Amino acid sequence: MTLTAPPTPASGTGEAVLSLAGIHKRFGAVQALTDVSLTVRAGEVVALVGDNGAGKSTLVKVISGVYQPDAGTIEFESRPVVVGGPAGAQELGIATVFQDLALCDNLDVVANLFLGKEHRRGPLLDEVSMEQEAWRLLRTLSAKIPSVRIPVASLSGGQRQTVAIARSLVGDPRVVLLDEPTAALGVAQTAEVLNLVERLRDHGLGVILVSHNMADVQAVADRIVVLRLGRNAAEFRTEEATTDQLVAAITGASDNVVAQRAARRTEERG
Repeated sequence: MTLTAPPTPASGTGEAVLSLAGIHKRFGAVQALTDVSLTVRAGEVVALVGDNGAGKSTLVKVISGVYQPDAGTIEFESRPVVVGGPAGAQELGIATVFQDLALCDNLDVVANLFLGKEHRRGPLLDEVSMEQEAWRLLRTLSAKIPSVRIPVASLSGGQRQTVAIARSLVGDPRVVLLDEPTAALGVAQTAEVLNLVERLRDHGLGVILVSHNMADVQAVADRIVVLRLGRNAAEFRTEEATTDQLVAAITGASDNVVAQRAARRTEERG
């Protein structure tokens, strides 16, 4: 993939690349998703937030083709599609980086980037071509990887996340879905991953960011979509949303513990 297109003029001003409407998903007696809608535009970061059990993971798996919805429509680049499994999602242009990253610790960076998509020259692997492409991808993301020939096991958490994101770009996607990319990372590594998210947006990709961390969400997202009990609970423009409003939408309570604590602090300072 060549990320050399000019940045989108303004975040979220591009055309919708992925639209979901009326998505339902049931597992036996459990209704996991009910009439869920979500739209992602080119050059936009959409954060998907919600409490445990809100339906985020189920929706991620519907988008990535792991689950098939019971009802509803999915449009990709303005045409109705059926996401026929993870491979079908990749063929459409939807790349997913799951929380576990699914990296092979014993393999080097190049092998991980092209696992299952190796470049070949006749019957042999084209190691030179893959190494050159690996460096180009990592430079495009301004990644801090010392070498593409070291085992992934020797990389830090932030560097491993970088490799996983770079691998998602090998298939030339239009939408990248990141499931809790900063979970269990330190402050410096989190900042490094958030910078990667912004670079994906700057190159015109639609990004879906699933996160529990409100600070991360408010730092990079253009829009925030809140799920609660498997339904759309709220949607905010990031610059217009306060932490209290987000927590209230996530919990379903207008008067929550966070709001009470903030009010007490305001009174104390006053």
